[in-house]
Amino acid sequence: MSYEKTIERFALHNAVSYDGTAEVGRVLGRVLAAHPELKGKAADLKHEVARIVEQVNKMSLAEQKARLEERYPEMLTERPKEKKAALRDLPNVTRGFVTRFEPSPSGPMHIGHAYVLGLISLYATKYADKNPKVILRIADTNASNIDPDAYDLLAEDAKWLCGNQITDVVIQSSRVNLYYSYALQLLERGGAYICICPADEFRTIITKKMPCPCRKNEIEHNIKLWHQMFDEKKFSQGDAVMRIKTDVHHKNPAMRDFPLFRINDDEHPRTGRKYRVWPLMNFSVFCDDHDAEMTHIIRAKDHADNAKRQEYLYKYFDAPIPETVFVGRINFEGLNISASQTRKLIEEGVYEGWDDIRIPFLLAFRRRGFVPETFLRYAMEVGISLADKRVSAEEFYKAIHAFNKQVLDEQADRYFFVSNPEKITIKGAPALEVELNLHPEHRRGGRHMDTHDSFYIERTDADKLKTGKLYRLMDCLNFRKESNDLIFDSTDLDTYKKKGAGIMHWLPVSDDLIKVRMRMPNNQFVSGLAEKKVAKLSIGDVVQFERFGFVRLDNDSGDEMEFWFAHR
Repeated sequence: MSYEKTIERFALHNAVSYDGTAEVGRVLGRVLAAHPELKGKAADLKHEVARIVEQVNKMSLAEQKARLEERYPEMLTERPKEKKAALRDLPNVTRGFVTRFEPSPSGPMHIGHAYVLGLISLYATKYADKNPKVILRIADTNASNIDPDAYDLLAEDAKWLCGNQITDVVIQSSRVNLYYSYALQLLERGGAYICICPADEFRTIITKKMPCPCRKNEIEHNIKLWHQMFDEKKFSQGDAVMRIKTDVHHKNPAMRDFPLFRINDDEHPRTGRKYRVWPLMNFSVFCDDHDAEMTHIIRAKDHADNAKRQEYLYKYFDAPIPETVFVGRINFEGLNISASQTRKLIEEGVYEGWDDIRIPFLLAFRRRGFVPETFLRYAMEVGISLADKRVSAEEFYKAIHAFNKQVLDEQADRYFFVSNPEKITIKGAPALEVELNLHPEHRRGGRHMDTHDSFYIERTDADKLKTGKLYRLMDCLNFRKESNDLIFDSTDLDTYKKKGAGIMHWLPVSDDLIKVRMRMPNNQFVSGLAEKKVAKLSIGDVVQFERFGFVRLDNDSGDEMEFWFAHR
């Protein structure tokens, strides 16, 4: 007994249910569930399933739906809608929603940044009625590991992902005088002191839960030492630091009189040697958050101790403490998101730049044709969770490809592209004026090609043609292979539906076809030809090359158009 129709039925249903792409594993599972007697023959059955799935996936989504409706209408029951992820409510939003995202300028944004900033953007949308403010704050008070280009790139990335939700871009090295003002206020309140103990000596003392001798300095003396920190004749780098007064008996040693300012004579990429006394992260963050009247902060849970340190400063200044929500770390396995390591590889010539197609940085994804909604949907899917996660490269790409396809499938025009083209002649084929759709549902027609008997098809399709089988050039004509010849059969789809063995895309042999160079995710190139209407595209346009995938036009030399591949 043949189970070909059963396999086709489940393959078509699976493809229609998943935006035109059936998967062998899912189809095989459905077939075995319907026919448990075949479980002992699963290995052989899998080959037949793979063959039919390949045929189904060569069809357009519209063709898949048409065949499913014609042959298996009972399968067209509506799929239950998936429960959409929802953002949990944040506490105390009644007083407004002011938040920030604070990357360091070691490079532009990668997929880890996109997750947290994506959450922030989603909450800004959720609380749109609260006149939300989202501040991009670039943390550059440490002169080391700064890429000067990152300042503009970070702002560009943030505005691309969040749009007009970014209300302000703040650079901390431009606010040093503000930090000095807060430092003097803290000294005057008796909440800090200048410590001139050697680092090792202080560490020994504080480990024993004993106060540093400098802690007993009078306020006036601390202010005097503070001013002397700016004089290289008085103090050298490492000679003096400002420390906050906390509980020296705290069970967590990191909370005991931690430093707020230090001397650093390194040249800063933006300010040169204008400043030598620099705030440490906890102090600059507190000052900026307090100054901006921050209400809510979403940050990685590895900053939990820093949030507790900053609470001491809020208390010294009698200031309201923002609501902080922590999220776990996503460990992207097989994806290098280290900006410093990637920058080194760029400098060594391994990568071509921050938009190299092989690296998981937003500039590269944008150049490939990914849209901001993709990363927002990914952030929504992950949501707010304290649990650390391990996400493989395969899992990550599967998710963002699906999200991006959901958006692009509605927007992208369709065109024919034939990679590794092989010329064929179909004997007896009539001259035709073929009209094709720019989109199977939303933009009917719009593409015209004149054909006769000569066509280009992909070499892989040509190699699979079998004698005696009926094949179809998509939306054009049907032909048979007889011995070494290809013979015209008919033009109507119904004839093909009865006994067809495969549908393929094609191009007419013509002088007005477009030469295409396709950059793939491994940075290798695929060459081919595209239909003439592709010449009307503009740089940056994202389209779908049918049966190939979604692509973005990156360059047009006049003689050849270069596209970047996004995904199938």
